[in-house]
Amino acid sequence: MRALLPYLALYKRHKWMLTLGIVLAIVTLLASIGLLTLSGWFLSASAVAGVAGLYSFNYMLPAAGVRGTAIARTAGRYFERLVSHDATFRVLQHLRVSTFSKLLPLSPAGLARFRQGELLNRVVADVDTLDHLYLRVISPLVGAFVVIVTVTLGLCVLDVPIALTLGGIMLLTLLLLPPLFYRAGKSTGESLTRLRGDYRQQLTSWLQGQAELTIFGASRRYRARMESTELSWHEAQRRQSELTALSQAVMMLIGGIAVIAMLWMASGGVGDNTQPGALIALFVFCALAAFEALAPVTGAFQHLGQVIASAVRITQITEQQPEVQFTTKDDTVPESVAVHLHNVTFAYDGQAQNALDGISLTIPAGKHIAVLGRTGCGKSTLLQLLTRAWDPRQGEIRFNDTPLVEFSESTLRKSVSVVPQRVHLFSATLRDNLLLASPNASDNELSAVLEQVGLQKLLEGDGLNEWLGEGGRQLSGGELRRLAVARALLHDAPLMLLDEPTEGLDATTESQILDLLAQVMKNKTVLMVTHRLRGLANFDQIIVMDNGQIIEQGNHAELLAKQGRYYQFKQRL
Repeated sequence: MRALLPYLALYKRHKWMLTLGIVLAIVTLLASIGLLTLSGWFLSASAVAGVAGLYSFNYMLPAAGVRGTAIARTAGRYFERLVSHDATFRVLQHLRVSTFSKLLPLSPAGLARFRQGELLNRVVADVDTLDHLYLRVISPLVGAFVVIVTVTLGLCVLDVPIALTLGGIMLLTLLLLPPLFYRAGKSTGESLTRLRGDYRQQLTSWLQGQAELTIFGASRRYRARMESTELSWHEAQRRQSELTALSQAVMMLIGGIAVIAMLWMASGGVGDNTQPGALIALFVFCALAAFEALAPVTGAFQHLGQVIASAVRITQITEQQPEVQFTTKDDTVPESVAVHLHNVTFAYDGQAQNALDGISLTIPAGKHIAVLGRTGCGKSTLLQLLTRAWDPRQGEIRFNDTPLVEFSESTLRKSVSVVPQRVHLFSATLRDNLLLASPNASDNELSAVLEQVGLQKLLEGDGLNEWLGEGGRQLSGGELRRLAVARALLHDAPLMLLDEPTEGLDATTESQILDLLAQVMKNKTVLMVTHRLRGLANFDQIIVMDNGQIIEQGNHAELLAKQGRYYQFKQRL
């Protein structure tokens, strides 16, 4: 239950809306009980009065009461659903934002051990499951308790022993059945949450890796494992359905016992009235209606197992401490950046070998540096350390004369632009995809940057309103790279980090991209990671890495003259 406390705190932001939803739910339940109770008494009293009592029996007030409670029940139910769901959606909105805001500082180190499908399932499905906490647990329990107290006090006006008997049966039902079925359904709820996450993770992996699975003949085996998980998931759902049916049956049994008790006790007299007549029907129908109001209570705690399991799964991620802690002091963004690395060593968790081993490097402001090497030699790790995705285990990184750890996150992000190897295109307009880099940029600035990087064709048709991504226009590899460069230019940071900007491109497009980079980033400090040799002669300096170390350093002509590793790379072309 402790796992729910952080999420219950979010409810305080909408406590008035949530309280109003509970009040409307209580009004609806009381109106429903009043309608059935009054209707039963009214029909019985009318039958007892008969034709002889046509003029002595007051038909108008009970009829008005029946209409009033019917209208109150209908209106209460409508507004209760409206208010409760609106408040729940607002809570989920803040919960999603809160969860995502806690995930951002963890990326990438804290999230590396989670697969994409598993992480997506926790952030989406598990967060959505938490809406059961209010709609199916808190609201029904509070409403049932208030109904029990109100019905008991109301019936005490007519007969105290009968009222206390009905109230006692209802209170015992409320206190005993929910915990009982919670214990019975806890393991099933946890299994449902776990199996749902496992199945969606396996499905995501199967969809993403179909080509590889088919090539290596593993598709059928992987599909069989996924179907086994699905069958286990269905079995857990079956067990929960059985528990739900059992809880409803037990509630009906207790309700039937309560009705018989009311019938037996009321028939012996109600208060001082030894001939209760229609009052017998009043107590009987009140018991029937009251137990209908209690019906959701037994099922409420069955969902609590899923809610707690989902809360634990989310907490396992969000309560991690970020490996990188930023200072809160904001400084001015430097106009130019010189990068200094001194004896920088770094190793990933669980890896015996260092990804970077004693790297010392100086990059003067405004210089263009290319980092060359085989896959896995530490090139991308070097870029990630410059963005503080991780901190080095040893050594120090400085921008100009300031240690990197002294930069606030906002200042560091404004000082660095990154052109990643994988360019993310969001399902949104062209304008929205560009505004990610500069939210305050005008349409004229966006159009100018697109023309600068050679994407003026995208301005045809709907222009900046053109929909990109899923369901919209798909961009080619070269267009994606140019869009990434456009974002970097809009961000306008003094330090540009390029991670394999020409990966997967043909020779012509690669030359165009490199020429574009040389033209639009001439006044910025540029560090480009690559394992391709085209265009490197135009860089001020080339660094060759291997096994996490710098093994060669110099310009194109100097490295060719040494006839070392760079020369060997060139000879293989």
